[in-house]
Amino acid sequence: MSSVLDRLNGPWHRRSLQAFMVIVIAHWAEHLGLLQAQVIAGRPFFGAATPTSILQLWFPRLELHLFYNTVVFIPMVVAMYYHVYPNAPEAHGMRCSCLTSQGLRASLARSAIT
Repeated sequence: MSSVLDRLNGPWHRRSLQAFMVIVIAHWAEHLGLLQAQVIAGRPFFGAATPTSILQLWFPRLELHLFYNTVVFIPMVVAMYYHVYPNAPEAHGMRCSCLTSQGLRASLARSAIT
């Protein structure tokens, strides 16, 4: 049975990248569009005392940013781990200097065990 990570790197790869990009672009759009428009207009929208995003009508600002940062940070950490410690077939095809000899040895040892 394949793990969630195997499915994300296989059949779910395109969909997971699309979902990730929708969340990131929505965050950017909120900052660049809605919040900037409030600054240009010189007044906050929605009757708030400070510039407010649409999602802040339901979620506090702190929790909203923690969610955004988590959604962006965790996939980056997983991607960097798999980039530095690739499986054996990927390691042989890599041409970047990110692959450390220690990472290559760990990848090869891991693939030999499975």
